[in-house]
Amino acid sequence: MHAQDELDAYSLGLLRELLRDSRQTVQELADAVGLSTSPCWKRIKAMEERGVIRGYTARVDPEKVGLGLKVIVEANLARHREEQVRSFEDEIAAIPEIVQCLSTTGESDYVMTVMVADIKCFERFLHETLLRMPGITHVRSRIVLRELKAQTQLPLPEPVAARARGRRG
Repeated sequence: MHAQDELDAYSLGLLRELLRDSRQTVQELADAVGLSTSPCWKRIKAMEERGVIRGYTARVDPEKVGLGLKVIVEANLARHREEQVRSFEDEIAAIPEIVQCLSTTGESDYVMTVMVADIKCFERFLHETLLRMPGITHVRSRIVLRELKAQTQLPLPEPVAARARGRRG
């Protein structure tokens, strides 16, 4: 059974509301989805315990905190033995400038998003951190000129009942 199968219309509605604004009170959330506060709170706690809701965060403007350069970095590893991959991934997880890292298929083993102050900081990061990591054979980087879309919303599925109503109408 998929996690989405366990989420009914109320839970999906709560998730949509939390993705839109996680600072809402339980009362505001309950009102938005048509529940009373106690069942609303219980659903939120249950989704937290099951790991559906991983946490809550604030969205920060990177430039206003001195992170004016975003770089997409692709990297390949020389070997793909489990202990080397795990070691590489542990090292990546500990580097604060790497704000996202994806293990991918295709031409690159990993695609990372790196945030630094400027091009000189990126050059220093590249030479003093990334290129010194054992096992990396190739690195490609792309400077992000402008971010066109960065959303926290997810394309959540419609509940089964809503999908069925949509087919009938």
